[in-house]
Amino acid sequence: MNYGGQAVIEGVMMQGPEGNAIAVRTADGNIKTKVTRRKPWREKNRFLSLPIIRGCVTLVDSMVNGISILTWSAAQAGEGEDEKLTKKDIAFALIFAALFSIGLFIVIPVFAASFSVDKVGSFGRSFLEGILRIAIFLGYVVIVGQMSDMKRLFGYHGAEHKTIAAYEAGVELTPENAKKYSRIHPRCGTSFIFMTMILMIIVFSFVGQTTPVKRIFIKILCMPLVAGISFEVFRLPLKFPNSILVKALVAPGLWTQRLTTKEPTADQLEVAIAALTAVPGFMPSFVPEAKEVPAVTETISEKENTPVQTTVNPSLQHL
Repeated sequence: MNYGGQAVIEGVMMQGPEGNAIAVRTADGNIKTKVTRRKPWREKNRFLSLPIIRGCVTLVDSMVNGISILTWSAAQAGEGEDEKLTKKDIAFALIFAALFSIGLFIVIPVFAASFSVDKVGSFGRSFLEGILRIAIFLGYVVIVGQMSDMKRLFGYHGAEHKTIAAYEAGVELTPENAKKYSRIHPRCGTSFIFMTMILMIIVFSFVGQTTPVKRIFIKILCMPLVAGISFEVFRLPLKFPNSILVKALVAPGLWTQRLTTKEPTADQLEVAIAALTAVPGFMPSFVPEAKEVPAVTETISEKENTPVQTTVNPSLQHL
């Protein structure tokens, strides 16, 4: 079974077909988890699961869900007050994120490259825009990566990847075992972002000579198509893991992960393991020969909003 996730404030979110689980290291050193049973939007309707369309739907779903997850994790880690956001709060956050991304990765590259169109032509202009866009993205990652809080976040990002890699290898999920695996993973969202940037160069090279403003609007309108195509390419490693062509396509994204992940500590790996094993319907790939009495940690069910108990990996018994 394929699992995915993301790093959050002092923790990790893991998700599977039946829902997701967030595990956060609280200020007192314990691990607090929140379990939510939910289906991805693309699985609720046959139309939303069609190729290309499912990529756009998944992107929006991830953004909406991600904002709520980050808010909850920040509250548990003592860096925020509100645990729940209203629909108005989520809408405002999404609009702000969209405008920020459009300004940084579309508007600036388009205007910067518009002066070269007479010399390099349409494809050259698109290529230059793409190079500027990638440079801005990498520069942004490098700059924010120097912040202490972001270094912690990137550490949890690495813990997420190592934990999933250990699970996929079929070994027992312990910090010692997970630490042996790579922090680079082909299904990382960073690879998806980089894939989108590369495809933008190809798709928008077919846009003819236009003014910068018109070009910006065309790019915004075509972004769902680009995101949909990127999602399909992003899924290729699942179907063709040994293909040389597929490896070449995902290679730039894998390299970029060296900037967005850090080697995690044992404590961070414990949190990532707690998140994965708490995912609804979790199917362990390793079954120990002898049964052990597992530790118990508090879990909040979003559906009922009442504390319940759930078992977690025995490696957390000391907490």
